[in-house]
Amino acid sequence: MNRRRNLLDEDCTTGPDGLSRKQVQDALRRGQDLRDADLRGLDLAGLSFDGVDLSRAKLAEANLATCTFRNARLSGASLWQANLQDAVLDGALLDEADLDFANLDGATLRGAKIRKAILPLGRVGLDKIQEAVRTGNRLRMEGPGDGAY
Repeated sequence: MNRRRNLLDEDCTTGPDGLSRKQVQDALRRGQDLRDADLRGLDLAGLSFDGVDLSRAKLAEANLATCTFRNARLSGASLWQANLQDAVLDGALLDEADLDFANLDGATLRGAKIRKAILPLGRVGLDKIQEAVRTGNRLRMEGPGDGAY
């Protein structure tokens, strides 16, 4: 069994601006998790976070477009105003995650577990989110700023 180690348990501390894209890529390659990591505002577009523990991670205002989060743990994560356009969140655990003002246009959520999460309901209805979880259909955002944050 591949045990993931916490990136923050290593000799790597996060500054006020968090980690760099390269440090995140290296951590993912080594199988480390990113619990409590500060990744605010980073451009992480296209990376695979499949199966990674991102519990309580700070991903606010990060560019996560086309990233995959299959079966990732995002419990308590802050994804406030993050760009998740065309991201794959299939099977992700999103309990108590903050997705307010996030761009979820084109994202998939098949089988995701979402409880007590803050959702961008002003731009995508709860019924559409529930349907996306059930069917795997891509979400389509509505309102000002469609597809762009």
